Amino acid sequence: MLEEAQLLDQDYEDGSNRTWATQVTIDGLTYAASLFWQPLQNTEDPIAEVSESAEGIMEGADLFCIKQGKAPQFGICASQQGYKNGMNVGAIPVATALGGQSSFVAVFKVQEGWWYICVRNDIILSDGDMVFLKEEDAKSQFMSMLAVPDWGKKIAPKDWEIEGTEEVDVSTLVSKGNRAKLQKIKALRGTKLFMVIGVSAVVGIWLLSTIIDSIFLAPPKRPMIAPVKPKVVKPVEKIPEIKPWEKVKDPNQVMTQCYDYIAALAQIMPPGWKIGEITCNAGGVSTSWKREVGRIAWIDEALEKSQIKFGSKAISDDGNNLVVSVPLDGVKTVASKPTYASPQLKITINDLFQSINQPVALSDGSEKSNLSNVYRTVKFKFSSVNNPVVWRDLLTKFSGLEVTMIKYRKDGNMWDYEGAIYVL
Repeated sequence: MLEEAQLLDQDYEDGSNRTWATQVTIDGLTYAASLFWQPLQNTEDPIAEVSESAEGIMEGADLFCIKQGKAPQFGICASQQGYKNGMNVGAIPVATALGGQSSFVAVFKVQEGWWYICVRNDIILSDGDMVFLKEEDAKSQFMSMLAVPDWGKKIAPKDWEIEGTEEVDVSTLVSKGNRAKLQKIKALRGTKLFMVIGVSAVVGIWLLSTIIDSIFLAPPKRPMIAPVKPKVVKPVEKIPEIKPWEKVKDPNQVMTQCYDYIAALAQIMPPGWKIGEITCNAGGVSTSWKREVGRIAWIDEALEKSQIKFGSKAISDDGNNLVVSVPLDGVKTVASKPTYASPQLKITINDLFQSINQPVALSDGSEKSNLSNVYRTVKFKFSSVNNPVVWRDLLTKFSGLEVTMIKYRKDGNMWDYEGAIYVL
């Protein structure tokens, strides 16, 4: 999606060759921009999540900010890139000023270049805050996002002359929205600071009382008694957590079996009964038929002749609808370690789908384990006339892939695909 902008690792390491800027100047005030944004789970104590992302996703990040609201988030950045503690953050006032629109995509002409901001379902996308130095990079990024449907507002410079867009004064938005500033990630704040002070005071009092007891209140020496050997208790070994990508259902098998069973079910056409959508995931396939002029006996006979081993069959009380399910055959569990970070994966997927003129919708996802570890994904969704066997070899090239849903609509001969790819 941002391939032409060349947002590669060297962009973060070599500031002199960057194709993006770290700040914008509006009405004489400087705002931090081009932050990396993530959803915030624990708004009461965000430091753990922020620190984890700084260490695992964006190495060297030492500053952060918090966006409150319906979908809390945090943004991180590195001071070595020119960001400073206490610096105003630009994306938050823009996003909150347009709070009436849960989804919008915008490009503003600013002093430093072209400022791209993208918010989807009240969430600033992880790469949805970027100041491009070249106009063509910003325009390419903006145009790629127009392929995604249901934007509440589309904002672009007037001279771009893009249908359906409007030009909005960014200084007005910044002045209306909520304010936020960058803070140091490692600094102790609030309750934690008081806890450290309190613990230090308790330890100091204990040490003082121990010294007084040992000098002035020591009991007379008693005969030495051989100590009883203490019972050694073996510490409980901590079982390492199984990461979600170490137990995914083999996407190759899922897509192959989904196609085979959907194709077989679609061929069952009892007289007077019409088949509905056929849905498949790693758990199995399900579909239904609706009676128009037929009889139950006719569809029972058709299901029996298909020789498919149904997991369940149920007919409605009025006898007009029949639902069936078919389990997949022994889909194995595989380990599929992610190989991309979220921004790089989005670029790769969008570029690939653009090369075959196939629209795709991407979004950020996350899940929290029992040990409170957060694992992140890039979710995808698209519709195509091509069946799962055609898409199988293409999608399974992405390590960390999990196919969550395949749906076939026979009336339009159309396939819907949904899934997620785990990211670093």
